[in-house]
Amino acid sequence: MLLGLNSVETITFYEGQLRKFGAWVTAKMGSVLLAFLFIAVGMKLSKWLCRLLKTYFQKTNLDQTVSSFLLSVIHILTNALVIITAATIMGFQVTSFITLLGTAGVTIGLALQGSLSNFAGGMLILILKPFGIGDYIKEDTKGNEGIVVSIDIFYTRIRTVDNKIVVIPNGVLSNTSLTNLTKEMKRRLDLEIPISYTADIRKVRQVLASVVENETGVLKTESKDIIVQSFEDSSILMGVRVWVATENYWNVKFRMLEAIKEAFDDNGIEIPYNQLDVILHREKVE
Repeated sequence: MLLGLNSVETITFYEGQLRKFGAWVTAKMGSVLLAFLFIAVGMKLSKWLCRLLKTYFQKTNLDQTVSSFLLSVIHILTNALVIITAATIMGFQVTSFITLLGTAGVTIGLALQGSLSNFAGGMLILILKPFGIGDYIKEDTKGNEGIVVSIDIFYTRIRTVDNKIVVIPNGVLSNTSLTNLTKEMKRRLDLEIPISYTADIRKVRQVLASVVENETGVLKTESKDIIVQSFEDSSILMGVRVWVATENYWNVKFRMLEAIKEAFDDNGIEIPYNQLDVILHREKVE
């Protein structure tokens, strides 16, 4: 029951509203039919446009995640345009509605700045492709690293070497530096090997060269460097630099470290540890 009206007045009110609605429908019958016809045709055209764009995206080899997202956005926008146009045909004043919708959009956008930043970051990642699913990346904000398992609209998920899933906002990945360790087909492997100051550097160089030559994972066509890298407090630091296929990087590193230790033992080459020489001076007692 409406506030301040009795049952008879309420019934009379509703009857009046129904008559007004019936009169409006009678007067707008042609516009209503035309609007529904426009909606039916517009929806079909929207589906046809999406199918056409999907075929085009497939021919251009656009990433499936990107094309799927773009098609969803286009489908929603075209359907919204059809409905607004149909409402205009029926005589509704959509200007105020669009203004209200725009104001609400601004308010929602301010409240969801972080989500919108992640959304925009996801779009940049999907379009520019600084990394892809299956790449091993390391982000510089928190130092998280692992294999990319999924790239969503708001978040990217990576799997660490100990099988943990780390969820990183796309806004972080798109606004800070990161390292893609598997983007290229080959990587340079740098090893630092300490030797004693009493060791024969020429012999050490020959032993290291033999280890490098016997390692099948080293790319033979690329440069191989064996250098004296620096003089440390308790050792001379030798550097071994070779190129390997990216997928073999860790296996080659572990094999070479083991082979170097065995070769040094066989040739009597010492790998020193930090040590301190203490000299005691005794005063002569007269």
